[in-house]
Amino acid sequence: MIGWLLNLAAWQQALVGTLFTWGMTALGAALVFFFKNINRNVLNLMLGFASGVMIAASFWSLLDPAIEAAEENGSIPWLVVSLGFGLGGLFLYIADKTIPHMHFGPNKEKEGLPSHLKRTILLVFSITLHNIPEGLAVGVAFGAANEAANPAAAVLAAISVSLGIGIQNFPEGAAVSIPLRQEGLSRTKSFLYGQASGLVEPIAAVIGAILVTSVQPLLPYALSFAAGAMIYVVVEELIPEAQATTDSKHHFGVFGAMAGFIIMMILDVALG
Repeated sequence: MIGWLLNLAAWQQALVGTLFTWGMTALGAALVFFFKNINRNVLNLMLGFASGVMIAASFWSLLDPAIEAAEENGSIPWLVVSLGFGLGGLFLYIADKTIPHMHFGPNKEKEGLPSHLKRTILLVFSITLHNIPEGLAVGVAFGAANEAANPAAAVLAAISVSLGIGIQNFPEGAAVSIPLRQEGLSRTKSFLYGQASGLVEPIAAVIGAILVTSVQPLLPYALSFAAGAMIYVVVEELIPEAQATTDSKHHFGVFGAMAGFIIMMILDVALG
């Protein structure tokens, strides 16, 4: 498997990796055929788990390699990484304020420019925004692997990013399709919309891989950019939604975040 991946171009590796993450989103979305409702505690656990995976991936798989790449380029590591990280958050902030979408929280708050789109489409757009930095993270990870001194070890590290994001995409797919079912859509439409929210990941991954392999000095900026975008999603939406409960059950989100962080850290350290 590793040998086969090493023979592919970086963008092809990124495409393979994100086809897996999209497939996991589709599997999660398929839970709508078996459940119509999702327990609030389970949802909090899912959102927390996704947060933990993304936080761990941001450091272990993105920021740490970005610092190393900046040092190899002869740049000032803290300056390069800080700039890329900040731009990633700024990019998601601008997207958040311009692209019409609706949060999955209890209040289903609308954001972005005014729109007459259906609530269901706005809900799908919300999770699609989450998936842009996830796909970008996979793409730049595989792009970085092609520039590494030990490509085999670097590809394993990129695979760990794909595995981690894929694992958290499973509950995320369910967190999209089941609320859509509650909005009145059929099971089939809820599934189709739910899995479609993950299709942006392969697109973002291919773009990220092509950029960092075409313009090598961009690598530390791209890695830290993806990290900043992922942390923005976690802090701005996932954690608040995981804590959006009036009782003492909000600790389910905390447990999920810790479990997600641990699993992603193990994957990255073991495979990287």
